[in-house]
Amino acid sequence: MIRGVSMDGPLVANSGHQGTGMALAPLAHVLFSRVMRHDPGDPHWSDRDRFVLSNGHVSIMQYAMLFLCGYGLELDDLRNFRQWGSATPGHPEVGHTAGVEVTTGPLGQGFANAVGMAIAEANQRARFGADAVDHHTFVIAGDGCMMEGISHEAADLAGHLGLGHLVCIFDDNRITIDGDTDLTTSVDMASRFRAYGWDVVELGDVADDLDALEAALNAAKATPKPSFLVLRTHVARPSPKWEDDHNAHGNPFSAEDVAATKEVMGIPDEPFWAPDDLVAAYRSHVAERASAVRAIRWEPTSPEWIAAQNATGLKGWDADLPSYELGESLATRKAIQTALDATGPKLPGLMAGSADLKGSNGVALSASHPFSMSAPDGRYLHYGIREHAMGAIGVGLALHGGVLPVTATFFVFADYMRPSIRLAALSGAKVCFVFTHDSVGVGEDGPTHQPVEQLASLRAIPNLHVVRPADGNETIQAWADVVRHDGPSALILSRQNIEVTTDGSAVERGAGIVRDTDGAPQVVLLGTGSEVAVCNQAAEALIGDGIAARVVSMPSVDRFEAQSDEFRASVLPNDVPVLSVEAGVTFGWSTHADASIGIDRFGASAPGGLVLEMLGINAEHVAETAAFLVN
Repeated sequence: MIRGVSMDGPLVANSGHQGTGMALAPLAHVLFSRVMRHDPGDPHWSDRDRFVLSNGHVSIMQYAMLFLCGYGLELDDLRNFRQWGSATPGHPEVGHTAGVEVTTGPLGQGFANAVGMAIAEANQRARFGADAVDHHTFVIAGDGCMMEGISHEAADLAGHLGLGHLVCIFDDNRITIDGDTDLTTSVDMASRFRAYGWDVVELGDVADDLDALEAALNAAKATPKPSFLVLRTHVARPSPKWEDDHNAHGNPFSAEDVAATKEVMGIPDEPFWAPDDLVAAYRSHVAERASAVRAIRWEPTSPEWIAAQNATGLKGWDADLPSYELGESLATRKAIQTALDATGPKLPGLMAGSADLKGSNGVALSASHPFSMSAPDGRYLHYGIREHAMGAIGVGLALHGGVLPVTATFFVFADYMRPSIRLAALSGAKVCFVFTHDSVGVGEDGPTHQPVEQLASLRAIPNLHVVRPADGNETIQAWADVVRHDGPSALILSRQNIEVTTDGSAVERGAGIVRDTDGAPQVVLLGTGSEVAVCNQAAEALIGDGIAARVVSMPSVDRFEAQSDEFRASVLPNDVPVLSVEAGVTFGWSTHADASIGIDRFGASAPGGLVLEMLGINAEHVAETAAFLVN
């Protein structure tokens, strides 16, 4: 039936990938009916085994299993594969279809998500006990996942950390869209993963041997290392025409091809053939297994456990947030460290980590030791120089549950992480991406390390909450806002010291007035981050010239745009010219500003203050431009 549906879905949709689903159908059957601990009646049970389909284009196979197991999908959902509004989209989407753990599609991302899930499991097992947490993460990955560089980064870290509850089944079908894999690679995958420190088992050509698959999977669960099972499969088996042909990977079969294959399989040439007695028996079997586990499972009721599972804090976690005196000067990357130190002990799920920049990013957790093979209860992750994997692992940590993950690196390296950030936004994963060294103020490292277009690019991602605080007080409030926010956030923080000029209140609604005039303003200076201080200096000069200038801090454009028209007009009056000031590209500011000062070019290698000055991010230039707007 699974093989039949794997052909029928793409045929009806005239889109999809049947070949791999046909090849992996026996494996999927064994995983869901014999090996994994899961409960269709309680899909969010915290101690369930996690299943990740990293090669997400094989989604029709996963949907067939969710239908068989009773996760709420029915035949009409399978018939509507890849159609508008269906519960069976082209690639699995978490939160959209019950039983789907992560949103997969871009190859290799799901593999790295699975590593994050295994880290979360190991950490919670060490902290809360094996009676509450003792499960495995199973991930299926193909040649495409292994070719993408993110798999190297994630697999290396998983082996180093000794994630014994992680099992990867490598679908060794030796096929890509363009042809056989020997067109592009000759790597020995087993040797590669042995070098990472994984337990590698070359299963051979047993993809149709249910008992051999079950034995191998159960043996993998017992090893102290992450397991890599190399399974030789044959795409499109048992098609008499297309088996082992790369054309069967992404091109739907014709109706004649489907009929011929079903004849070989010995099932009726009937679309979405699923006999009622077979489905009922399958669901009953899965329910019995779930019931047996349900009778003995236990979940803590402590406040720490509940707060961790909800990715929030204990009661009063935000009661003693620190603040800074006006006129103090510090980098916002230093202020985030203060915020984490103040709240970390009351955020039981918090796990922070940095891409080899612990001393620079400000996300070290002083109240905890690092996570490691020998200390899995640690809450700080040394990611190494692996930004790609760090982003996806953070998403996996969040989607596993029980973790509030924070990742950190220099802002310019957000480009390495963009696929993971995008998938965090698409899946609603509650991850905090901290990016420091946020502008050309980085200085001497030069344009390769000076972000200019990155801020606009992050703001363009739907559902991503982006905050660039003006000073220490806004940074403290931004962190509190991240914890309260139900979704992914990005904090954009400075390397250089910034004078404290706000009380932090602008964060809550995305923007606020930090300096106003006695009467109606003649111009509004709208700044973000370190440029708010520049706007304040420019306002002083303008007042001296008789021009009434209001200064507005807009730490979060997305939050401001979610406010009422009345509030937005109270901050940025419709009849007053607005000048935006930001040390990045001006793209996007025309929505809120009549003119913009920014940096629509790459930076330069020189001391940061000089680069800002030479590129026009200075009070004199702001005052001159504002005066021109008024006059």
